[in-house]
Amino acid sequence: METLSHYRICPLCEACCGLEVRTQGDKVIGIRGAGQDVFSHGYICPKGFSLKDLHEDPDRLRTPLIKRDGAFVEASWDEAFAEIERRLVAIREQHGPDALALVLGNPSAHKVGLLAYVPRLIKALGTRNFFSASTLDQMPKQLGAGLMFGHWLSIAVPDIERCDYLLMLGANPMVSNGSLWTVPDYRGKAKAMRERGGRIVVVDPRRTETAAQADEHLAIRPGGDVYLLLGLVHTLFDEGLAKPGRLAEWTNGIEALREAVLPFTPERMVAGCGIDAATQRRLARELADAPRGCVYGRLGTCTQRFGTLNSLLIDALNVLTGKLDAPGGAMFPKAAAFAANTAGAPGSGRGVRTGRHASRVSGAPEVFGELPITLLAEEIETAGAGQVKALIAIAANPVLSTPNGARLSRALEGLDFMVSLDIYLNETSRHADVILPGLSPLEDLHYDVAFPQLSHRNHARFSGPVFAPPAGQPQEWETLLRLAALFDPEAAAMPGPEALIDQALRHGPYGLTLDQVKASDGGIDLGPLQPRIPELLRTPSGRIELAPPQLLAELAHVNEALLTPQPDGMLLIGRRDVRSGNSWMHNLPVLAKGPERCTLLMNPTDAERLGLADGAIARLKAGAAELLAPVALTTDLMSGVVSLPHGWGHDLPGSRLSRAAERPGVNMNALLDDRLRDPLSGNAVLSGVLVEILPSH
Repeated sequence: METLSHYRICPLCEACCGLEVRTQGDKVIGIRGAGQDVFSHGYICPKGFSLKDLHEDPDRLRTPLIKRDGAFVEASWDEAFAEIERRLVAIREQHGPDALALVLGNPSAHKVGLLAYVPRLIKALGTRNFFSASTLDQMPKQLGAGLMFGHWLSIAVPDIERCDYLLMLGANPMVSNGSLWTVPDYRGKAKAMRERGGRIVVVDPRRTETAAQADEHLAIRPGGDVYLLLGLVHTLFDEGLAKPGRLAEWTNGIEALREAVLPFTPERMVAGCGIDAATQRRLARELADAPRGCVYGRLGTCTQRFGTLNSLLIDALNVLTGKLDAPGGAMFPKAAAFAANTAGAPGSGRGVRTGRHASRVSGAPEVFGELPITLLAEEIETAGAGQVKALIAIAANPVLSTPNGARLSRALEGLDFMVSLDIYLNETSRHADVILPGLSPLEDLHYDVAFPQLSHRNHARFSGPVFAPPAGQPQEWETLLRLAALFDPEAAAMPGPEALIDQALRHGPYGLTLDQVKASDGGIDLGPLQPRIPELLRTPSGRIELAPPQLLAELAHVNEALLTPQPDGMLLIGRRDVRSGNSWMHNLPVLAKGPERCTLLMNPTDAERLGLADGAIARLKAGAAELLAPVALTTDLMSGVVSLPHGWGHDLPGSRLSRAAERPGVNMNALLDDRLRDPLSGNAVLSGVLVEILPSH
């Protein structure tokens, strides 16, 4: 049988690597990195290899399911939509559009057939109850970018291939290959940076895989990033190191920020961050003195009470040292398509607004069209006008991925109706009345909408399906439009993805066509990042807003926190593993094999004090919640801190994830308080949570 080779872009993490998929007939016989890919140059991580397992997974849904008398039965697509129309339309007619809610999971960000069509579904539903995984990991960064630069996705990323100095907080790109920074083969790029004399400093409570390969690792108290960042900003002003260079002409608020940070001396910040004042001042000097460098902060800086303030201060450090929008510093990508900050008149705009509406129960403000996902349960539970009666979940598993998933699980049981668009019967979709499966990634085309706006180098790439979809199986964009057409018949007229991509490319900054991108072998390289200020700015002033009112107001809360005694006890943080980026990846054999990964990392000093040994079972308690986890001792974790990974807990009845159920692990999020969030962005607090730890016996 003939062996064929297919170019494919991996949809499983933010690195978006190019792959070569080799097939014989309808079988995958091998996957490797695509050497001709202009962006990833042949790099591949274990997730790329797992596409074969995902495509062949017997647990992957291939036909719609309808719940009858409490059990799922297979159904035709017409039967599934008849059930949806009968029940969902009636709920909207009886209770109004806000009785319907929609929750979007992060796999959607990798699929143009979802990401480009969900807005049309939301518009057709007419609901204000939209939730997504963005308020679990990235909304502080998006809000910070919007306040400072005028658009939610004007996010500056390290120009690592020309960088001399990189200060990283709460990020582990050795595992993630970037987060809100699309950078395949970070390991290789970091090695090249150090070989040319560059310096990498990692700030993290754990000596992560990234920290282990850096020049310096500084352990920080979980949740203490805001204090370190304020100490650095204070030092820049205090020692005359604030030199924004050409950015001064395009920046408002430098003097306002100088006045605002006067009380936050490094000496005063030590108690909050655990990093001594001399080291804080040294870091500020190193950043200021570096010819080409920047600060980069990610997940760990966002999943805190001061997540938005952290994001604003990181960008402020880059502005004040002249490292923003400069080669080798933090720069803004220019995507070939779908980037709003390349559309319209350059240099100014409407900026961003929040709070155009608020959540019904807690009054949390809307941010970027979304409400905090941790409020979904209360919106379902609380009776009254606008109570959520029905839910559409798209590639989402919030029962595992959000704090207090047990509460959300109970709330989902109380819905009048639920639809899931998912490839698995998982911990969330088991609550649905109808499940509509998507295609295998190898049966779908691929063009990244979001990640070229975050890439370390500009490019345009497209890959077609490796296999034809099964007969009668709609593509996901067709499913979304069919749902939308139940409420707005005109939605069905929206064109397919290839037409959208071609239009976006033609109107993009490079004037490309989809045919040109398709004809390229491995994509089109559009060159290194280039300075974009003032063209990129979409603030009403046409300037960088270094001290927006939200930043100044938050400093008062930082002062209050400094005056509050630090509680005694152990602080819990999460962690990532290159083999388990999301909960559903635990069902793929190539990723699931190997040692137990859902372990409680603990410093040996703490273990001895608590009477725990390596391999012992520890009981973790937070409020009324508790769980058991095996202990793994390591000196990589600072004393007073323990770490559990995210996305585990596959022991809930009713799911069909057979491989994951063999080693279910425990759900860290079960210990987290769904009431704790960054009030500006609505992002959940997932890090630095106080827990009690006891032996299990």
